[in-house]
Amino acid sequence: MLDFFQQCVTSQFEAALCMLKEAIEQCPPEHWDGRIAQLTFRQVAYHTLFFVDVYLSPSEQGFELRELHQRGGDEREPIPCPGLSQVETLAYLTICREKLLATLAAESPETLQGPSGFAHRRFSRGELHLYNLRHVQHHTGQLSAHLRRVDERFRGRDSLTWIGQGWR
Repeated sequence: MLDFFQQCVTSQFEAALCMLKEAIEQCPPEHWDGRIAQLTFRQVAYHTLFFVDVYLSPSEQGFELRELHQRGGDEREPIPCPGLSQVETLAYLTICREKLLATLAAESPETLQGPSGFAHRRFSRGELHLYNLRHVQHHTGQLSAHLRRVDERFRGRDSLTWIGQGWR
């Protein structure tokens, strides 16, 4: 059952990251700093990846800031972070995908059924992975909807691809 769970979650998480990647890649430069509610496209993309990175860590204490966080910011702070350039954001997405693959492959039935490692997330580590996946989907939807609102090139049926499973 563990292999099946890991396969399913990996496939769906990769699909979500793939759709996020497409939204980031397709965002024209003139919309990179476009407003989405209180943040910009840049900030929402960074926020999404920052928490993918955080929640793939073994615990709150196990999360380590990377060099790129010096430029992008620490999303755990109460003020909005500046985020990264489009190229740096795509590079961060690659880092997060690699961390996803390594993290999920290393999980065991005991770790998945154990605590999430995050005091403010009072559920199992297995559920934390699903929570993390839903967070990516939520913000990817925001980014895609923003592009469709502000740029007619994204209003067509095939403008941003739905990925059913896996990485493309």
